[in-house]
Amino acid sequence: MQQKISFSTYAIVGTMLFGMFFGAGNLIFPIQMGQLAGTNFWPALIGFLITAIGLPFIGILAFGLSGSSGLRDLASRVHPVFGVVFAVALYLTIGPFFAIPRTATVPFVVGFEPYINPVHGSLFLGLFSFVFFMIVYYFSLNPAKIIDYIGKYLTPAFLVFLFILIFIAIIKPMGHFGKPAGDYSDLAFITGFKEGYNTMDALASLAFGIVVIQAIKGQGITNKKEIAKATLKSGVFAMALMMLIYGLITYMGASSVSAIGSYENGGLIFAAVAQHYFGSYGSILLAIIIVLACLKTSIGLITACSEFFHQLLPKVSYKWFVLILCFMSFCIANFGLNNIIQFAVPVLMLLYPLAIVLILLSLCSSLFGHKQSVYAAATFFTFCVSFFDGYSSLVGSLPGAALPLFEFIKLFYMDHLPLYEIGLGWILPALAGVVIGFLWPASSEKTAVQYR
Repeated sequence: MQQKISFSTYAIVGTMLFGMFFGAGNLIFPIQMGQLAGTNFWPALIGFLITAIGLPFIGILAFGLSGSSGLRDLASRVHPVFGVVFAVALYLTIGPFFAIPRTATVPFVVGFEPYINPVHGSLFLGLFSFVFFMIVYYFSLNPAKIIDYIGKYLTPAFLVFLFILIFIAIIKPMGHFGKPAGDYSDLAFITGFKEGYNTMDALASLAFGIVVIQAIKGQGITNKKEIAKATLKSGVFAMALMMLIYGLITYMGASSVSAIGSYENGGLIFAAVAQHYFGSYGSILLAIIIVLACLKTSIGLITACSEFFHQLLPKVSYKWFVLILCFMSFCIANFGLNNIIQFAVPVLMLLYPLAIVLILLSLCSSLFGHKQSVYAAATFFTFCVSFFDGYSSLVGSLPGAALPLFEFIKLFYMDHLPLYEIGLGWILPALAGVVIGFLWPASSEKTAVQYR
């Protein structure tokens, strides 16, 4: 008989999950939102928490409750070919093409670049990223130990240094909340809601799902119901910790304007806050916080991506994929943060709505009898819009990529599709796809989860 799982086990898995999610981006977005929201702190924070915590939590639950063995398995509910294509695209995007290289470039830009002669910036970025990915490579070689590396060591160390800064900011506030700026003046909740997308944790939840399930099984939990229960409890622990830290960081940003002024990004705000409280030692403290935040996230991503590609191509060993992905990430990191973001955003705009629809459909699957036609129709109609969201972002960066036919379709969407201008035009087509798929004759299609 399986032994009852202790709270400490849930806490360790939950801490590992938090550690994989909470990277440098999760630090810099809420502190900037706090500065901009000012006295509209609460509605902005609530909106942010819904997308920055709610969607990732639902993504993790989608794995635990569905019994899926990985993203490919989950996405195959739409179609087996879609399962492979979507999974590969998502893992490459949040893996070596964007998210993993960013884990090296962000700490360098925020913690080290301000103190380096710009002439030697590329050289030092190369040296820093080489050392960074050597460390990531070493810790990623044994996926069975990831719960120890991230859950027991790296995340607690990161939290200690982060709470030193947060604790001082709470007992010695920098000032009062300022006036809301920009859209936060009248649309604080909606603006905070959209800001939560920037964390990209909903995409990461689909990638980390397999790591979480394996970590839970590693604790001796093998029954599907017990795995689902452990996923739920570990997810609640992780998201509660994230909610607390998001709230404190947002508060720190909202109270900082009168003391340090306004800055164009959250990294500079964090640097100024650390400098305000600790002087030159603040730079050291910030560097430690940022490096630990990115290091644990990078290890989680390398592990998740390597596990996936090893399952896809079993003839290539897991350790070889760790080496390949670390090398690819190192090379792309040296193109610089701005270039990485420029070319990754269009892909993210394409994938994010598809990921959200897949997550929500997986949780509601029993309501429509697990019909594959619902998955297929909702995904297809979502893609018809999200493709042009990605295209618009690409043209914004590279005007030469514009095509007359695509421009015509984009203008049609802008004139006739509700919510398209704020990036949510895919919602109504997705709902229409659900209705069409549900009404599709059951005799001509299969259930999406008949293999469960």
